[in-house]
Amino acid sequence: MSDFSLFDAVDRQIVDHLQGGFPVCDRPYAVAAASLGLAEAELIERLQGLLARGVLTRFGPLFQIERVGGAFVLAALEVPDADWERVVAAVNALPEVAHNYRREHRFNMWFVLATEKPEGIAAAIAKIEAETGLTVHAFPKEREYFVEMKLATRERRHG
Repeated sequence: MSDFSLFDAVDRQIVDHLQGGFPVCDRPYAVAAASLGLAEAELIERLQGLLARGVLTRFGPLFQIERVGGAFVLAALEVPDADWERVVAAVNALPEVAHNYRREHRFNMWFVLATEKPEGIAAAIAKIEAETGLTVHAFPKEREYFVEMKLATRERRHG
């Protein structure tokens, strides 16, 4: 859980400004920092802090991996509660695992597999099944949708 009390006005400005675009150039952090009136090192330090505090869970590009020859798939496992920690460790140990979330559902572990080549998906699934002893349920993408969601970070007051 993140602590939003550690999210100051400059952090809000950074998140608001960088949603939906980041410079593509030799020194993207310097360019982004200049547009925010910050030094490059301060921007990098603040982004690292936002990640460390859990305010941001990820900061990086989103790729359409199929366009560069790779593949990804949404996958799920039905993990017994008593075995949760062992299975989480096994799944998260694979570099092909991009995200991993617990859900209140029969399929209680959901994750994304991303590989450099399409055949890497089957290999990653086989590794997970061998390590965990559980069946991986794979849900390949049938259609792609783009939904851009930008969140306002202005401070909300209660009362």
